[in-house]
Amino acid sequence: MSTTEYCIQIALILLVLRQLRGGKLDLAGLVLPVVLVGVTAVLYLRPFPTAGGDLTLEIVLGGLGVLLGTLAGLATRVWRTREGVFAKAGLAAAVLWVGGIGARIAFVLCSEHTGFGDQVTRFSIDQHITGQQAWVCAFVLMALGEAVARLVTIRVRAVLARTESRPLAARAA
Repeated sequence: MSTTEYCIQIALILLVLRQLRGGKLDLAGLVLPVVLVGVTAVLYLRPFPTAGGDLTLEIVLGGLGVLLGTLAGLATRVWRTREGVFAKAGLAAAVLWVGGIGARIAFVLCSEHTGFGDQVTRFSIDQHITGQQAWVCAFVLMALGEAVARLVTIRVRAVLARTESRPLAARAA
């Protein structure tokens, strides 16, 4: 992994760690994840291999990212007060988010610096995965799926919190 790739992974971890302390959901909190997702897509999804088993790999890992992101979004507490809608990630949300990122980093490190790389090569041949770029795209799609699904889940829950008919909370618990 390059320094840029490590920086992107660290930025993704910081996004959820920032949510651990909780805060108001506003436009600024929406812009940073969208910018990170957009920049990552532009940097790493060209070319986008679809031959052989590439597309299957990309769909499976992208879907896993969406699942992890949705679960992390559901494990985030969302509430409203007179001041607006707030969110605070819980331990489960952090574990899901950091676990997905950690799994990607561990895979790359193990495949580059241990005998695990030979197993990845054999798996790739057996599954007709055409090369390293397919793996890169699959892991980027996993990260993007995780980020977008978490963001969308929290924002949908925020809209629902705004329209709730229950009395406003005096303050967050």
